[in-house]
Amino acid sequence: MSTEAAIHDSIERAATSVGTVWPLHSFVTANPLSGFEDRPFPEAVDRANDLFGGRGYPSADVFRRAWEDGRIDPETLADELAASGYDADADPETLLARMATDDDPDRDDDATPADRVDALLSKWLAAFLDEGRAEWSMPNRGHGFYAAFRHAVRYDREIPDAEAVTDLPGEPTDAVRDLLAGHSENRWEAIFEHHLSALPGWTGLIKHRTDGDSDWGSTCPITLTGYLAARLFLAEQMGAPVDPGPTATGDDADDRHPLPEVWLRAWEATYRDELVDAVADESETLADADGGRPDAQFVFCIDTRSERIRRHIEATGTYETHGYAGFFGVPMRHEGYGSDVAVDACPPILDPQHRIDDRPTDDDRQAGHDRWSNLVDAGTHLLKTLKSNAATAFSFVENAGSGYGAALAARTLLPGRVYDTLQRVDGRTPDAHEFCEPTVEHDPDAGTALPRGLTLDEKVSYAETAFDLMGWETFARVVVFAGHASQTANNPYGSSLDCGACAGNPGGPSARVLATVCNDEAVRDALRDRGHDIPDDTVFVAAEHDTTTDEVTLFAADVSESHATDIARLRADLETARAGAAAERTGSVRDAERRAADWAETRPEWGLAGNAGFVVGPRELTDDHHLDGRAFLHSYDWRTDDDGDALEAIVTGPLVVTQWINTQYYFSTVDNAVYGSGSKITQNPVGNVGVYQGNGGDLMTGLPLQSLYATDDEPHHQPLRLSTVIHAPVDRVTDILAAHDEVTSLLDNGWLSLSVVDPERDDVFHYEGDLTWSPVRSDTPPTQERAAPAVTADD
Repeated sequence: MSTEAAIHDSIERAATSVGTVWPLHSFVTANPLSGFEDRPFPEAVDRANDLFGGRGYPSADVFRRAWEDGRIDPETLADELAASGYDADADPETLLARMATDDDPDRDDDATPADRVDALLSKWLAAFLDEGRAEWSMPNRGHGFYAAFRHAVRYDREIPDAEAVTDLPGEPTDAVRDLLAGHSENRWEAIFEHHLSALPGWTGLIKHRTDGDSDWGSTCPITLTGYLAARLFLAEQMGAPVDPGPTATGDDADDRHPLPEVWLRAWEATYRDELVDAVADESETLADADGGRPDAQFVFCIDTRSERIRRHIEATGTYETHGYAGFFGVPMRHEGYGSDVAVDACPPILDPQHRIDDRPTDDDRQAGHDRWSNLVDAGTHLLKTLKSNAATAFSFVENAGSGYGAALAARTLLPGRVYDTLQRVDGRTPDAHEFCEPTVEHDPDAGTALPRGLTLDEKVSYAETAFDLMGWETFARVVVFAGHASQTANNPYGSSLDCGACAGNPGGPSARVLATVCNDEAVRDALRDRGHDIPDDTVFVAAEHDTTTDEVTLFAADVSESHATDIARLRADLETARAGAAAERTGSVRDAERRAADWAETRPEWGLAGNAGFVVGPRELTDDHHLDGRAFLHSYDWRTDDDGDALEAIVTGPLVVTQWINTQYYFSTVDNAVYGSGSKITQNPVGNVGVYQGNGGDLMTGLPLQSLYATDDEPHHQPLRLSTVIHAPVDRVTDILAAHDEVTSLLDNGWLSLSVVDPERDDVFHYEGDLTWSPVRSDTPPTQERAAPAVTADD
């Protein structure tokens, strides 16, 4: 193997230790330890602690609160202790005290040469990776990071011999080879892993840039090889070690599960047992559908925040609600009307397959929108120019200070009034959905990187998949696809409150695409041939649920008069549902609106905090239960899925995405300093890509404290791994797992748990690993029913 190939292969293997990080404007919740998902959870958190210095389990204080609040069942804890080789009768307080002694990690705050390398490199990465925020851009960004670094860093007075950068080879791979002279090739991967994990935030963002075909990745290219060349050069200059030396093997480690792992399992089992029992009890009484037609059907994202609004909608009338991944099954790159960039509106585990743009169809409404938008844009540009221009900055601040002060006072003291004013302005300006339609028609000559629009076969496939996954056989007069978005002020993490299935973007555009597809007569004709007989009087309408204010906006401007009464009633009932959901969540609609407009509000909403469960099955299994916004809900009916294809799509898609969301919340809670992003109060946004804590260093990769903690030391989010419950025959689930090692590995390694409520056997089975199950409710000894159905290579 050539030296160049050996370097690239070593970098590729080393980079798996660092998770991908998305820019802040399109925040994607992802497992920060995704590179270790092929290892058992305890081993993964130990390895991550070695690399990043992060704690992997809740603190003893968090466990103590859960114990005192009754969230950990004593018998369950005793069983978990015994199963892991501990004394089942041990005093819980003694165990908690033992854990407390290990809770404070030894973090050395003394600056080292490696810290100086981090600071220097962060400065240059921030300049290069900036996405339009900087007034003066770093020169030569179009030539790539390594070339731009070589050109500019020689002027950096903080580097002892900065001119030496000009002696580096022009190609980064050659530079890495030269800088590693004297280091054995056997150590290259360990060296690369050490340096890539030193700044996991920046490394993760570089991985995002290199993994896709984004506009910024093309305009300002950067590679991990170029990054390492720059870092190794700085390490040499600052006297920092290039090779960290061998890592301790831990041969003396206890064979038992760590004590925090045992407590965590007991906490999770207590929550899981309650959820499973609720689903299993409802399964026993689940009746066949009576064929009655609901007044309307709503399809919400599986997001935990949808559970609350769904309950309140169902209480207002004869309505069905369903759960489906919020990108509505269409992996697209979307460019909204008037937007300068297109965004990937699909989960990060998928690549976009279509280009969808908003196309104006109403000249009058478009003109009204454009007049206001142009005025706002002109004013914004003028203010930015006055504030940033050296000749006008001081005089502008002096003259405009009183106006800014009044605006800040209003946002601080009267945020509700500010919200009302903004709503009145918005009400006079047509929204894009009122005069635009998504370009769903296929255009083979568009000349775009992705195919523009959808072919008829693709439209039919996406619609059919949606109805198959949800098990639909009856259609109401009005079917609403409701995406979701958020509304906050002065919040760098605003996109983290949008739709995770849409890669941190609003879900309304995705809902509009599927609604447009399902209203297509050619699509409906094809669907009838495939067993989905959509009545002629059924109309599909898109909507968007504002998870901050709980308002559900129907995009129904062009619905025909025949359905005007239906739409009017829906809007009235949605207001009633909104009032109930807001009262449950924040106290009132007015308080929710205040939070949305208050620039000083650190907790505009809780997002997905509290998420702990994922239920796959008919809504009837959970509609009588108050799940407190803690469970993802995906509609599924095993009776309409004879071949198991629909369930397979859920297990390999939404289940994986929810596990990523869950682990992001988990690790951001158990060690916010390492895996989260600290307090919003001390955050410093940089380059429109992320935040620092302070004035430099690594990009913070996770969620802020205020999204997770009720007080500085009391978590609002309960850090539990995901408990999944599937309502389907256990043999079907086993066959799916046997065919997908990537999902089975997550289960076998303890990254989430899985229970199956089997309606055929009338029993509950808990996954034990290696495709085996233990029955939960029957009296049959586990050894007689643990074996999975035989699966051969031919299967």
